[in-house]
Amino acid sequence: MVKHISVLIKPASGLCNIKCQYCFYSDITSIREVKSYGKMSLKTMTRMIHQIFTDLSDGDELTLSFQGGEPTLVGFTFYEELTNLVDALCRKKKVAVHYAIQTNGTLINDRWCQLLKKHKFLVGLSIDGTPLHHDLHRLDMKGRGTFQRVIRTKKLFDHYEIDYNILCVLTESLAKEPKAVFDFIQKEKIQYIQFIPCLDGLRSHNKHDYSLTPESFSLFYIQLFDLWFERFHNGQYYSIKLFDDLFNLFIRREITACGITGRCQVQYVIEADGSVYPCDFYVLDEYRMGYIQEKTLKELFEQEISFAFLNEPKQYSDYCATCPFEHICCGGCKRMKDVMYVSKSGHFCGFQEVVGYFLQHLDDIVRIRQSYSVM
Repeated sequence: MVKHISVLIKPASGLCNIKCQYCFYSDITSIREVKSYGKMSLKTMTRMIHQIFTDLSDGDELTLSFQGGEPTLVGFTFYEELTNLVDALCRKKKVAVHYAIQTNGTLINDRWCQLLKKHKFLVGLSIDGTPLHHDLHRLDMKGRGTFQRVIRTKKLFDHYEIDYNILCVLTESLAKEPKAVFDFIQKEKIQYIQFIPCLDGLRSHNKHDYSLTPESFSLFYIQLFDLWFERFHNGQYYSIKLFDDLFNLFIRREITACGITGRCQVQYVIEADGSVYPCDFYVLDEYRMGYIQEKTLKELFEQEISFAFLNEPKQYSDYCATCPFEHICCGGCKRMKDVMYVSKSGHFCGFQEVVGYFLQHLDDIVRIRQSYSVM
């Protein structure tokens, strides 16, 4: 049976060359005993790749994704060595390998672009919707906005024809500007964009006024949908990930977003020291499954802590019991519950509103996608 394995690697741990005010990973690392594991050594990288390939057979597929912090901080040589090693192992086992990297874009130059293009990396480039909102939160170490530097990187990606998606953190303030965001998408000719709900800190005392609320989540996506649908109806298609995920869920019966059905899956997140965790949101000491230097992914998955994570009890709201989509979302992603699901009042669910609105237009979406061959 063909296996599809995805591994998320943090080669520079939580290290970053900019200081985003809302960074969820900075929040996570502040809770751990060791805040940063530094940069992954070539020795650890080599052992990690060999261990991953141990579980693979001819015909399998492997996706290696790199996040941070800022994963380019580990250095260009790291990725050269890693891709060379993978190529060598793929000559022994016929494994299809896909690469992805999420970056703030400020360190990317022509040399990086040549490597990304050569190995067909899918790049997630972080841009927060509009220049104003981007520079409000995504600041360098001297407190300066980074928007213009990131736009230059986007132009480099266009020049080298690198596949990329825009990753946009949806803050409470940005959620009030759906038209400005959509105008930006059109102006910059952005074909693929994912909005990432801005989270409060993992600990209850760590709350922020820029964290998203279910009400704002709903208003943003419903207004954005109207703008998107109008252009789609007129032959302009923009891939907005949540709309794609809902289409895939209801029409293709495919799950293309972690947590959309409320069921956790082990993600295999590997930190710079080789420690392995079940979820990017929970790279914490108490969830450490072991070390990739010592066990394969299959062996790590069989640890008791993996099963404990998957079977942690969820807290359902009474509102869920009356929801027509409860059997679909099952209460939603536990880490996203406060920003896109049931509100603090207990009488409103942002996800319910968005799904209901989307389903009202689903027949038209199917018809238009068929006519434009984007099924």
